[in-house]
Amino acid sequence: MAAGLPVLICRPGERAAPLAAAIEAAGFPVANLDAMALEALPEEPAMRQAWLDFDHYHKVVVVSPFAAECLYQALDRYWPQLPLGTAWYAVGAATAEILHERLGVRVHLPPAEAGEDTSEALLELASLRSLEGQRVLLVAGEGGRALLGDTLQARGARVTRLALYRRHLQPPPAALQKCLARGQYRALVVSSGELLEHLARWCTKATLNQPLIVSSRRLATLADNLGFRTPVVAPGATPAALAGAVAAACNQEDADVDQDDLEKG
Repeated sequence: MAAGLPVLICRPGERAAPLAAAIEAAGFPVANLDAMALEALPEEPAMRQAWLDFDHYHKVVVVSPFAAECLYQALDRYWPQLPLGTAWYAVGAATAEILHERLGVRVHLPPAEAGEDTSEALLELASLRSLEGQRVLLVAGEGGRALLGDTLQARGARVTRLALYRRHLQPPPAALQKCLARGQYRALVVSSGELLEHLARWCTKATLNQPLIVSSRRLATLADNLGFRTPVVAPGATPAALAGAVAAACNQEDADVDQDDLEKG
């Protein structure tokens, strides 16, 4: 029965399709909980001023793929040719890929030895340790953790935080709420603390005992606090990294079931 159950994902927007495709390529059906929607914000005076002053920023830090898309749309209107000398940073590989494809820029990522794509890992870069007198544009969505901006400012940067979109949490479809509550799925894949806390309201003991795949140690700690059994930490939030972790977790689950059956037999 388990072989026919889906892997549940909750990645919003266009990024859901590549993740679903990667997991399906690994041999597992997928269902999207569709628990979050992303909405680009209309341009406001603060945004317009940031675009006009874009060549004054020494560094640009982009926190998510959707922020990168919104940034590209804005810069395409104001800067047909990007100013030289700007250093670009992204929290994750998917964000860096969008910046490179859309804008043709070289992007700094968290160091490989950090083992994950997070704000904490990005802040380990040597080029972000001493920022006295530098202007930094932090491109993100509304809300979210203040760690990145606060740390950059504490290191001497003049930080402009620009929110280009907002997130809308929404209930999963009724049928998938039941799957979640009954634990009727192979694995749950979550790469956002906000989404993990949101989904917790539909979680039961059955849910907490199912495999959970997360994209960072910070999310693993949150999952432990919410009562999930030991989660599997993927080496990043890319589709390939998450799909690989799904395959490892599900194959291990199948092996454990087979071993239990042998022992009972």
